[in-house]
Amino acid sequence: MKFSGERPAVDLTYSDVFLVPRHSDVTSRLQVDLAPGDGTPATIPLVASNMNSVTGPRLAATLARRGGLGVLPQDLPLQQLDEAIRWVKRQPVRWDTPLVLSPRATVADALRLLPATNGHGIVVAERRGDEPLERGDVLGILPAPRLATALTDAALGDLVHSEPVAVAAEDIGEGREAFDTIGAVDAEMVLVLDRGKVVGTLSPRSALRSSLYRPAVDASRRLAVAAAVGINGDVAGKARALASAGVDVLVLDTAHGHQEGMLRALETVAQLDLGLPIVAGNIVTADGVHDLVRAGATILKVGVGPGAMCTTRMMTAVGRPQFSAVLETAEAARSLGAHVWADGGVRYPRDVALALAAGAASVMVGSWFAGTIESPGEVMHDERGRAYKESWGMASTKAVQARFERLDPYELARKELFAEGISSSMIYLDPLRPGLEDLLDMITSGVRSSFTYAGAATVAQFHERALVGLQSASGYEEGKALPVSW
Repeated sequence: MKFSGERPAVDLTYSDVFLVPRHSDVTSRLQVDLAPGDGTPATIPLVASNMNSVTGPRLAATLARRGGLGVLPQDLPLQQLDEAIRWVKRQPVRWDTPLVLSPRATVADALRLLPATNGHGIVVAERRGDEPLERGDVLGILPAPRLATALTDAALGDLVHSEPVAVAAEDIGEGREAFDTIGAVDAEMVLVLDRGKVVGTLSPRSALRSSLYRPAVDASRRLAVAAAVGINGDVAGKARALASAGVDVLVLDTAHGHQEGMLRALETVAQLDLGLPIVAGNIVTADGVHDLVRAGATILKVGVGPGAMCTTRMMTAVGRPQFSAVLETAEAARSLGAHVWADGGVRYPRDVALALAAGAASVMVGSWFAGTIESPGEVMHDERGRAYKESWGMASTKAVQARFERLDPYELARKELFAEGISSSMIYLDPLRPGLEDLLDMITSGVRSSFTYAGAATVAQFHERALVGLQSASGYEEGKALPVSW
């Protein structure tokens, strides 16, 4: 990356800079390969943050199916982390994971999991314990928009009796072939069967996406997933357990990553020789990069204070404007053969592109993904009927209470005194992009266009060719689209 003028002496945020178009022989967004090349299985440079309100197994599986990585949070008990990793590994790669509800579940039950939005649906079926779902167990598929017109106490089984169930075999094909097959039966969603067993669902939009994304998978062609551990306690035991469960990337995470506790934890995990990429953070300086890489990190998690749920900078004055933090750490990491994940501060696709321009291999997304159908927690509705989910910071009182719930009341109260961050925030689902994949389409489309403007076909080329200029606050505002008024 180069600046269009002299390198500034002050630190910069994403809104302080812009990308200058350059001569390009990349004529199509489809020529762009977004694989981060950081030693992980990811094929797009997007990572879901290890926040309790952001990444659960459902979001991690959906993100991996489209090439990204979800990081399961370290606050989950080890047994739950193990179960979540194994659940992700069992999910279909080519097909969507069915959202299955009992015929006795009500519309209200369904709306807590799924808003009444196009492109989604519910498989209404009788489950038999943990056994695979069979075609005969399925009463029907209920398109999500139907939930908007049904009584909230109506049983789902009563809503699907007259609806035919469209089915397809595993050899339905991909891309155009699958899209045309679904269109031929005029279905919003089909069951995909393998010898009578339900192996997934497929919609026309999913068929399209399968031609645009490559899944992030492990050596056994199972969906990839990352998991975080803290730096205290039995770090080695936790790391071994996660590796045994099948995790693909380990993330050692603490708010202040450039400290002795992190260095000791890194050395401990590196000596286990688990054969996994090791991510460590958070840091914002080249010195932090050198120390953490020397201790065993292969990827550095960069960012202190830019997150939407974070109050660290206002509470402590500690942090650094994110664009400059990524730029400095990525330069240091590149000289050591390591990589950087830019963690936090992205609100638009432009910010993702700028993080990559600054040298990040991937960009971590938190609150943006928290407001999706697939994130943990129930869908709720405000007094105007707008769908939202709750989100909270990982140093907030709510997070501290969950993390230390086993402490006695006195010790827990002491911990709560030092909590930071927002404990509860309503993150509204975008009516136009309520699902994670809807956001991925928007983000990757914007980033692919950024690459074509720079004349770059890969992330590595973008690092080289990106030309960045400085702008005033009014220059940033000028770039925003304004609502049309008559």
